[in-house]
Amino acid sequence: MPTDTKPKTARAKKVSPPKAGAAPNALQKPLKPSSELAVVVGAEPLPRGEVVSKVWTYIKKNNLQNPDNKREIVADEALKKVFGKDRVTMFEMNKHLANHLK
Repeated sequence: MPTDTKPKTARAKKVSPPKAGAAPNALQKPLKPSSELAVVVGAEPLPRGEVVSKVWTYIKKNNLQNPDNKREIVADEALKKVFGKDRVTMFEMNKHLANHLK
């Protein structure tokens, strides 16, 4: 019986960038924001990751995180139109953003 003393480690999968001419995947595909979301991120089509990044920049710039619970976002007038309510968690945010991207 072989006695292997080295612990087995999981190998990270290498993700290669899309090949030239290949269609972008769902996260890379530019999507047009709704008029409500465009107030926050701009009207140009953007990939989902960039939309989320711009929303977080907006949240931090306008100090919209609950100081007692940084995972909670206290919406201003612009974000209330996107989220549909006064407060959302950072985990809920993506669900609301998806409703404003076509």
